Amino acid sequence: MKKIATLLLSLLSMIATAQQIKMDKLLYGVAYYDEYMPYDRLDKDIAMMKATGINVVRIAESTWGTMETQEGVFDFSHIDRVLDAMHKAHIKVIVGTPTYAIPTWLVKKYPDILAITKLGQNQYGARQNMDIANIHFREAAERMIRKMMEHIKNHPAIIGYQVDNETKAYNTAGPNVQKLFVAYCQQKFKTLDALNKAFGLDYWSNRINTWDDFPSTIGTINASLAAEFAKFQRKLVTDYLAWQTALVNEYKRPEQFVTQNFDLEWRGFSYGIQPDVDHFASSKALDIAGIDIYHPTQDALTGIEIAFGGDITRSMKAGKGYLVLETEAQGFPQWVPYPNQLRLQAFSHLASGANMVEYWHWYSIHNAIETYWKGLLSHDFEPNPTYLEAQTIGRDFEKLSPKLINLKKQNKVAFLFSNEALTAFNAFSFGWGAKENYNDILRPMYDALYKMNVEVDFVDPSSTNIEQYKVLVVPVLYAASNQLLERLNLFVKNGGHIVYTFKSGFSDENVKVRSSIQPGIINEACGIQYSQFTIPQQVSLNTTTYQVPNDQKQVNTWMELITPTTAQVMASYNHPVWGKYAAITQNQYGKGLATYIGCMTSRAITEKILEDVITKAGLWGIEQSLHFPLIIKSGQNQEGKTVRYIFNYSGEKQNIKFPFNKAKDLLSGKVLIKNQGVELEAWHSLILEEE
Repeated sequence: MKKIATLLLSLLSMIATAQQIKMDKLLYGVAYYDEYMPYDRLDKDIAMMKATGINVVRIAESTWGTMETQEGVFDFSHIDRVLDAMHKAHIKVIVGTPTYAIPTWLVKKYPDILAITKLGQNQYGARQNMDIANIHFREAAERMIRKMMEHIKNHPAIIGYQVDNETKAYNTAGPNVQKLFVAYCQQKFKTLDALNKAFGLDYWSNRINTWDDFPSTIGTINASLAAEFAKFQRKLVTDYLAWQTALVNEYKRPEQFVTQNFDLEWRGFSYGIQPDVDHFASSKALDIAGIDIYHPTQDALTGIEIAFGGDITRSMKAGKGYLVLETEAQGFPQWVPYPNQLRLQAFSHLASGANMVEYWHWYSIHNAIETYWKGLLSHDFEPNPTYLEAQTIGRDFEKLSPKLINLKKQNKVAFLFSNEALTAFNAFSFGWGAKENYNDILRPMYDALYKMNVEVDFVDPSSTNIEQYKVLVVPVLYAASNQLLERLNLFVKNGGHIVYTFKSGFSDENVKVRSSIQPGIINEACGIQYSQFTIPQQVSLNTTTYQVPNDQKQVNTWMELITPTTAQVMASYNHPVWGKYAAITQNQYGKGLATYIGCMTSRAITEKILEDVITKAGLWGIEQSLHFPLIIKSGQNQEGKTVRYIFNYSGEKQNIKFPFNKAKDLLSGKVLIKNQGVELEAWHSLILEEE
């Protein structure tokens, strides 16, 4: 009874907190590190921030060694100094827990804190080199968090907290992690017979006959065991962030929020689904989802990474507004933005549902590894063109905040992604030498919809709202349970449209290949079957449905030799031997339609496939009259009015015929009417509220 009462009190507290946390103003900010400064200029920085319209800063997430100089010796003077100065200037503060970079004394006392990975034990120096499950790390981190929170909890400048920083498990796989993994497997599978059967461990004598003999997964050749360990590592992240959040929640005020700056798969910029974090699971403990989004600029600026990161972060909390905790102002030398690009980027974040845009960081650091990552200010701290452009953004955020904050979207298209499928497919593709991984399949499909102005959400197998969408795009669902595949069959049967790619439904949730006719259970909705697949050599598509130039019909990477049962062939293989097989099919199943893509298609074909599906789902509308580089985003503002953004992601002026109903441009004050000619300058935006 006592446990039930405690649970109810906790639940009521969470509900009360959720009701009191309210975003009522757009936040425009920077990360600020006073402790890195070559000289004291806090007052000058604040004056320049005020002139820019900066109304929030993030501090402290990197400074454990500054705050706890030796074990149990704390110095919060640099935090106090910044908090007091910011409060006096009416600039709000987000405080980060400083646990992602560990101090020297901690490693000296407990060398085992440095994570052991498949490459050996990490060395001190870099950030994020620790084992987040290590008991000594946890004890020290808890002490640090509690001491900091006790010291700052009542400061009026603080509006929220960021737990840790771009957290992952950092490939930790040492003996203590192995012990935790064995306990996890015991709880999940109960018996070794069940585990051995699920993972097929009789192969190459990998069978485990006692729990004490459970080997390290570092050298495993078993995809099932490797995928389960990757899932376990993601769970370490979920549990770690929930643990930190619970600590902060003991001290924070009801109106303050807790967030985390998740990041994406990195390819020199933010690219795709993060393989090392289950974002949907990890975000459950947080009040507001947060994201770090970095992207190319200059001639390579497309807005795709901004939209992708925004769409997935918004989807973490079922459509609620999110925080961009890091994005670049100048960034890498090759990213110094052209005139008007900083504005375009800022409003693009808002158009995807962000309530805050925050640059990493305020100024350019003068030493260490990130010296040549440029902040809003350069190394000389003087105004520069990017800083001056930021001033226009700050003014517009302040003026338009009531119109643009808390944008609500009701999208009808969603991507079903899966961390389990990602891990499994990437391991599978490695086995036969492919260069492409999961995100190489997902991103071209996302990019195609983005460029045709189809807005999307993201769902995963845990989502309860899958059925609310009209179209699901499902890239390489390589590992999936029977229950999920049957749910997707029912989605189609009840009228949904679904797009699968090759290797979907191929293995179960334990990455054990199904022994049934492929593509597993979804062959029922797809109306196809295949038993053979190969790697294309001089193969193209034969299709009259998808009209693209012949040089864009090539088949890449993979091809399944599909035989339709009830499906219509949309494209077959143009090849003297494989020509009798289908490459792309569509099948009417119940009230819905299932499209199956059995090969890696060109970007042009991919766009044609998705255009066909969107049209057949009845979703081809006014927005699709424009195409990249003209990008349209829309939603309902808190006044219940439709707000539309029209962006020109081009270095050239674009002339359009305004396709929407009468609306007011919130930037210029001009009223536009339907079919009116409009000129949109290079890298410019329109922000329209329908009247």
